[in-house]
Amino acid sequence: MGTHDMDGRRPTMSSLHGMVAAAHPLAAQAGARILSRGGNVFDAVGAVASALNVVEPFMSSLAGMGSAIMWVAAEKRVRVLDFVPPVPESFPLERFTQRSELERGALAVAPPGNLAGWCELNRAYGRLSLEQIFAPAIALAQDGFPIAEFGVIEFNEQAPLLRERPDLYENWARNYLRDGGTGVALGQILRQPELAATLRDIAAKGPDHLYQGALGETITNHLKAQGGTLTMADLARVTPRWREPLAATYRGRQVHVPPPACEGFQFLLTLRILDGLDLGKLERNGTEHLDIVYRAIRLAAGVRINNNNPKPEKLAEILSDAFVERLRARVRDGKPIDGPTEQWMPQAPVGEDPGHTTSFSIADREGNLICVTQSIGSPFGSGVVVPGTGLCLNNFLYWADVQPGSPNRSLPGSELPMCMSPTLSTKDGAPVLALGTPGSYGILQTQVQAMVQHVDFDLPLQDAIEAPRARLWDGCEVEVENRIPAGTIAALVERGHGIFANEGGWTMRVGGMQAVSRDPATGRLTGACDPRRDGYVATP
Repeated sequence: MGTHDMDGRRPTMSSLHGMVAAAHPLAAQAGARILSRGGNVFDAVGAVASALNVVEPFMSSLAGMGSAIMWVAAEKRVRVLDFVPPVPESFPLERFTQRSELERGALAVAPPGNLAGWCELNRAYGRLSLEQIFAPAIALAQDGFPIAEFGVIEFNEQAPLLRERPDLYENWARNYLRDGGTGVALGQILRQPELAATLRDIAAKGPDHLYQGALGETITNHLKAQGGTLTMADLARVTPRWREPLAATYRGRQVHVPPPACEGFQFLLTLRILDGLDLGKLERNGTEHLDIVYRAIRLAAGVRINNNNPKPEKLAEILSDAFVERLRARVRDGKPIDGPTEQWMPQAPVGEDPGHTTSFSIADREGNLICVTQSIGSPFGSGVVVPGTGLCLNNFLYWADVQPGSPNRSLPGSELPMCMSPTLSTKDGAPVLALGTPGSYGILQTQVQAMVQHVDFDLPLQDAIEAPRARLWDGCEVEVENRIPAGTIAALVERGHGIFANEGGWTMRVGGMQAVSRDPATGRLTGACDPRRDGYVATP
């Protein structure tokens, strides 16, 4: 080959007819199939999400929760659908004093919002039936699929941990492992006939089968038998909410995120700080570039932690020019910045990441564009698999603040602040980018880093996602991918960053980003996916 060798890079994937970027090839294909059969973005969401429930059950389930941000072409506006239910009224807060008590088991399970969210998007703007939308996932669950690389890692890392909980392991192993097996192998076929039956029932009966019907009864009865407290009344209260987006300007774009209790305002605050600094003139991935970005991220994280779920007046103050300029001056002063990046309460040791989330973006030929970020919490959530349903339930109450004395303590019935933050950018009133990532509190950090690579340094979307990233932990710790030059790392250490490099060069702890961009002039849709996981793009 000549001077234009690909150097192992993924090609740019573009289309005029639709684009799906998801965390697994089979899920991306499921969405593309719906688009090719007359569906739109709002139909394809249910197809992608339910397929992810099948092929990445360690971080996707209709029994999880999440949110979506979208451009509705017919209405020429950005909308948000929030399907993070509140802390259940039945939650026995007084029984807990620390987060670790809610990592696994029936008491960690929060009301599932994902199914309600998928169905509401279809009801409001879709045109296909639930039977059509769920058909690809039902086939994958019934026929089975070969487990891919990331799935092998997840199953085999979690199996020994779940074996330590015999009350959970028996049902989990029966659902996911071959008889007597202790792990999985690359290419092993995973069949989930019980999940297929559950999806068929939902397709025929609608979401009320879960929230007011037999499926909900099966789930709550099993949780009660396991010592849980979730009730049918908690399920009946689940109602997705249409919200107005929160937005900030960055380099001439309007960047939109869901409003609080979503914690995406940290992402916007970081961009506001950086918008007054000329990053594009700096050496990309050089000391100045990375020092400025890391400092801005840590400052914005501290503001978010100290102002959790702010009221509108406080939020306006946080994003105001005067407040942002004070933070920008702190970025410029060069003095080391030390502070938390996660929650107010004491956190897990550096390098541990309990969050397992997925994000996908979809565009159609009609001009609609959406980004969905959803999760079941930790890997395999609570670890509770409900017999006869094929469903693994979330552990989102692990993300509730139960520590006595915390100003952010999660009360029964209160909103559950959530770091999942899908984004949608517009320019001159037209949608140009849907971008999201998993990564727990790292979501609010790594999306900033990719935006800077794409917007400030003009990298193509795929290259911006593949560029080395970092995860900032509490204190001054920064975990970087070792593709950052050693000299740059040494210089950052001299500036007060507690840098440690991941030996593999790539780590899922900096997310698994998927994105779709749109060129308003031509309608060209470009998809990009993260090689840190099993991400892939597909077109109709």
